[in-house]
Amino acid sequence: MINKLKKHISDYFVGKEETIENLLICLFSGGHILLEGIPGVGKTTLASTLAKSVRCDFGRIQFTPDTLPSDVMGTEIFNMKTGGFEYREGAIMHQIVLADEINRTSPKTQASLLEAMAEGQTTVSGVKHKLPQPFMVIATQNPVEFMGTYPLPEAQIDRFMMKLTIDYPEESEELRMTKNMLEGKTTDTVESVITAEDVIKIKEQVSSVTIKDEVIRYARNIAEMTRNEKRFVLGASPRAVLDLVKASQAKAFIEGRDFVKPDDVKAVAPFVLEHRITLTSEAKIAKEDKSDIIQKLIYKTKLPL
Repeated sequence: MINKLKKHISDYFVGKEETIENLLICLFSGGHILLEGIPGVGKTTLASTLAKSVRCDFGRIQFTPDTLPSDVMGTEIFNMKTGGFEYREGAIMHQIVLADEINRTSPKTQASLLEAMAEGQTTVSGVKHKLPQPFMVIATQNPVEFMGTYPLPEAQIDRFMMKLTIDYPEESEELRMTKNMLEGKTTDTVESVITAEDVIKIKEQVSSVTIKDEVIRYARNIAEMTRNEKRFVLGASPRAVLDLVKASQAKAFIEGRDFVKPDDVKAVAPFVLEHRITLTSEAKIAKEDKSDIIQKLIYKTKLPL
């Protein structure tokens, strides 16, 4: 079922298989994704294709400087017929939500996503509203435009399980993309492979994948290495360790195993950790490569026996 789903998504989103796999890892482990890439590389296509492939309700929020928190969470409208207030759903009330160009809106509006991402609910006028399940936020941002943008604060960055970068496609990929367009193979024609109920069942199976204490300690030790690295302002948070463990369980499940190996932790660690870590000013001046540092720290961490 998983391989069929991966193949189906790759028929419409032309890109690296690793990106699709990491997307499914986040979906099946209850995480959220930050997608980074220049305009036109398929970020929206990837999110829409995923939603339709798993038959989930899809919503898109196009963030702009004048987007309000009520546009995201919803608001209460006075009903003159009943004499009471009624909740009017916001854009967040979908199973898979594309938060497009999230760094173009104000910090107040960005923060309106925090409760939804952390607790699966939103609160309006003191009343809690549960979000549909499964629930996943896929946020996008442009890595090269900074005018008129509001960088995400560390507290919100930490809510994303993974950050994935979509680059320019290879020649063969771009040619296949063009051929798909000419043949009318677009996101409008995507059919479902599994259902939302199937996703919920898979999430339950993923959470029951066995991970031994020594492997959990290994994941924690990787995070500790980033905290002791002098070239980093901040190391990985305890939430990062939890995400690392959950992502490792999903990785093992996708690989067809019911137990987690240290290799699973190593495979997902760069995607789980990199966006949560900030280089010091000195490291930036020295043009240190954050990805390279993290990879070296992972390989330095002692493997469990």
